[in-house]
Amino acid sequence: MADIDFQVICKDYLVSGEEFQLRFLNDFEILETLPKPENLKFYYESENYISHTDAQKSITDKIYQGVKNYMLQKKIKWINSISTGKKLLDIGAGTGDFLMAAKKQNWEVHGIEPNAGARKLALEKGMELHQDLANFEDSVFDVISMWHVLEHVSDLEFQLKELNRLLKAGGIAVIAVPNFKSFDAEYYEKFWAAYDVPRHLWHFSQTGITGLFKKYNFQKLETKPLVFDSFYVSLLSEKNKTGKTNFLKALKVGMRSNLKAQATTEYSSLVYFFQKS
Repeated sequence: MADIDFQVICKDYLVSGEEFQLRFLNDFEILETLPKPENLKFYYESENYISHTDAQKSITDKIYQGVKNYMLQKKIKWINSISTGKKLLDIGAGTGDFLMAAKKQNWEVHGIEPNAGARKLALEKGMELHQDLANFEDSVFDVISMWHVLEHVSDLEFQLKELNRLLKAGGIAVIAVPNFKSFDAEYYEKFWAAYDVPRHLWHFSQTGITGLFKKYNFQKLETKPLVFDSFYVSLLSEKNKTGKTNFLKALKVGMRSNLKAQATTEYSSLVYFFQKS
């Protein structure tokens, strides 16, 4: 892997229209977005960046919010099945919906969300979120979740050290990220919406993320597919590629991606459950 210079050149379709390179990170099967902008905040300043809003303006927004609400219960079921402890930290909590669902199932919940607008929306729902991890003590959480967040962090090494610091011995890190080895990623290539440069600074394969977490004393317990992601990502990718939504085409590509993944396990997005050694 180290001999390969770069995988692809991608464009920021959301804010700037700028191009970025994806290069392999050392010996890991992980791609890094280059150059890394100094002012990343600028690239999140869009009404169309849906994870920081509860928007339901467009059909795409409504699909996203509908699937999100369905998946909340599935996510809680997954963590209930893998952890006997009940203290949960969600990093990148957005507008707080996952934590609210977990609280209803008797979890003691805490959340981190750097975006002030998203924190405000969460507070309006009664969920107070912190801006960063600075005030949390060591070894206090049974579960830490990052739902499509790890790909956004500026410093991977620091983030994994913080997961190790904050989790109890035997605690679980729940990490959901896109998979650049999925069929929809291969099909759309530079137009694949889950590259989402430069907001996504890192791009993971199953081998890459497992090796990375092993380096920081985490053992992979299991992996779960996020089967709806292939449809949503294909919908956005079609717009990147053609300028049009193309629902039927996106549906076909998403379905094909999931069918292929039944044999290869290379789903569009995956949730990894890592246990702290």
